[in-house]
Amino acid sequence: MTKTENLVELARQVGQIMLERDWLLATVESCTGGWVAKAITSVPGSSLWFECALVTYSNESKNTLAGVPMELIDAHGAVSAQVAEAMASGIIARSNATAAIAVTGIAGPDGGSVQKPVGTVFIAWQVPGHDVRAERFQFHGDRDAIRHRSVAAALGQLVTIALDPV
Repeated sequence: MTKTENLVELARQVGQIMLERDWLLATVESCTGGWVAKAITSVPGSSLWFECALVTYSNESKNTLAGVPMELIDAHGAVSAQVAEAMASGIIARSNATAAIAVTGIAGPDGGSVQKPVGTVFIAWQVPGHDVRAERFQFHGDRDAIRHRSVAAALGQLVTIALDPV
């Protein structure tokens, strides 16, 4: 199975869960640039369970479109668990979605620091019956590899979280 086919298969699994639970999914992406949404919309029939997507690359768009408070960005940085969680909660508050994935990170090759090196990615998920939750990942490889691994983690972990009993 190719990398692309793997992502589409993960998106298909997400879609099955969304349909079974009558949930609508939204995504808010930064470093993945809409790749999560691309994988989702590669699944025929995804319009039945996929609400919308935002690519919020700048801090201003995170604030105005996803509702992330600038104070949160100033305090923790755009690449942080707090901002990822606010992105996920923000898209749910601003759409008909009941579930969300948010991704923010440093795909490189520049932009890293000692505290947050290239490959640092925070992904947040929010589904009905669970509190919003973010996880830090440290991916390795070039920009494309980091972004691909971020998409795979975002979709794969959503399946795990959605299937986890409360």
